[in-house]
Amino acid sequence: MEDWRGKKVLVIGAGKSGLAASRYLAEKGAKVVLADQKEAPAFEQPVASLVPPGVELILGGYPALETGGFDLVVLSPGVPPSLPVVVQARALGIPVTGELELAFRQARAPVVAITGTNGKTTTTALTGQIFREAGIKTLVAGNIGRPFIAEVEGYGPRDAIVLEVSSFQLETADTFRPRVAAVLNITPDHLDRHGTMEAYVAAKARIFARQTEEDVTVLNFDDPLTRGLASRCPGRVVFFSRREDLAEGAFLRDGWITVKERGKTYPLLPAGDLPLPGLHNLENALAAVACAWWWGITGEKIAAALRRFPGVPHRLELVAEINGVAYVNDSKGTNPEASIRALEAFDRPIVLIAGGRNKGSDFTAFAQVVKKKARALVVLGECAAQVAEAARVAGMSEVYRASDLREAVLTAHRLARPGDVVLLSPACASWDMFKNYEERGDRFKEIVRELAGA
Repeated sequence: MEDWRGKKVLVIGAGKSGLAASRYLAEKGAKVVLADQKEAPAFEQPVASLVPPGVELILGGYPALETGGFDLVVLSPGVPPSLPVVVQARALGIPVTGELELAFRQARAPVVAITGTNGKTTTTALTGQIFREAGIKTLVAGNIGRPFIAEVEGYGPRDAIVLEVSSFQLETADTFRPRVAAVLNITPDHLDRHGTMEAYVAAKARIFARQTEEDVTVLNFDDPLTRGLASRCPGRVVFFSRREDLAEGAFLRDGWITVKERGKTYPLLPAGDLPLPGLHNLENALAAVACAWWWGITGEKIAAALRRFPGVPHRLELVAEINGVAYVNDSKGTNPEASIRALEAFDRPIVLIAGGRNKGSDFTAFAQVVKKKARALVVLGECAAQVAEAARVAGMSEVYRASDLREAVLTAHRLARPGDVVLLSPACASWDMFKNYEERGDRFKEIVRELAGA
């Protein structure tokens, strides 16, 4: 455990992670300055009221580093390392780290870390449930919404920490070493931040970079880019696959979720017993199975937890059924690949609501699946025109424009027929209209429930 007494620390980013890091450091005796380039009106809540005692708050800019006497700079995940103040800190020789790395250095419990372009939250939540139902005291935190630093000290060597980690968090991970690391898949995303696919893959690969032969890396055999990371893994590689019968790993055989290790095969449960819809959720379950099995949890306990898992909010979440039409909230579909998976989860006609802020994605493949699976498309947000044009090029004729989410839902409601699914799966970030995908999903649910009440 590090001694922070008397140290001066600049925390950049006054969101959830930055506030948690500031509170932790201040309680440990550090002199903390919390800074954000946003002005006070840009915050959803009055940020000054959330700042921990003893922490100095600076909004609308950053303190002077040359004369500030800072011993450390801590970045929130949303803060890019290319930000001028971060570049300047490094040039001045001030160490720069992130909330994930800061928390890991304080951790006494071993870690399972899960990353990937899609499926992270569901897989992390499911893995955490398996561990808890197996009787292990488990913290589920990270990019899933609970800052790691806020609760790291409550868990010891006999416990477990299950983390969802993003490429943003991994950029500043220098000593981070999970006992089990999982990479679910890698498809183009966040290229507006990382610049190239090579840089994005490199950020994801930092999850296992400091593992040793005592550790395990779980990889998706069905995803060529992820499978190709095996040669770069210093730990033991375990694959999971929905399509292939593996020599070792977690896979599907004769309709059963199955584990094979050291030549022995262990059928755990029929895939049909999973309560989650969609082939992508079967992949998420296989990844969670691999993490739990190679941790040492029995197949019986894994199967029992899988049967009881309810899913996570904003991911294929059934909100209501109105006049034979199912309304499904998939606001967590923030990139084209995630929304493709959502579309493929249904065999019913779909009225799709999509659009928002583009994170550097190409909508061509997405539009082709929309043409195949959706009867109508309602677009909104900053990149509505991009999504609509891609759909038209793919041959989609039923494309409608909405000015906001309420209009989009009402339009979809008007277009839907009994037996259809109205699906919010935007394929885009929410930041053009909402503070995050949760707020977007909650607003969708409010509008749908108003329709149900009417």
